[in-house]
Amino acid sequence: MKNTMEYRGYIGSVEFSETDGVFFGQVQGIRSLISYEGENAKELIDGFHNAVDEYYDQCVTHGTKPEVAYKGSLNIRLGGDLHRRAAVYAISHQQSLNSFIEDAVKEKLALVNA
Repeated sequence: MKNTMEYRGYIGSVEFSETDGVFFGQVQGIRSLISYEGENAKELIDGFHNAVDEYYDQCVTHGTKPEVAYKGSLNIRLGGDLHRRAAVYAISHQQSLNSFIEDAVKEKLALVNA
């Protein structure tokens, strides 16, 4: 089962509240809070699409640009020891720390998607 959906370049989460008997979620990877819900899968998908479309409409109305999710840069916290070890490894392999981390993520995702 997939716990995400995608629309207009945005990723939406899929969750279920047993207490309320509804599916719900929010757009991931942006600062703006965009949430949606539905009583079944179709309503959840429609709610997600409508919420994103409304977000775009509000941006147009207010003259702002919609946020772009997952632009390609991020800040991570590794802890001092892991940061040092990764930096030493990258340096010893004539690689930047950034390219080392990018390679490590690609390698991990290749294992997951295999």
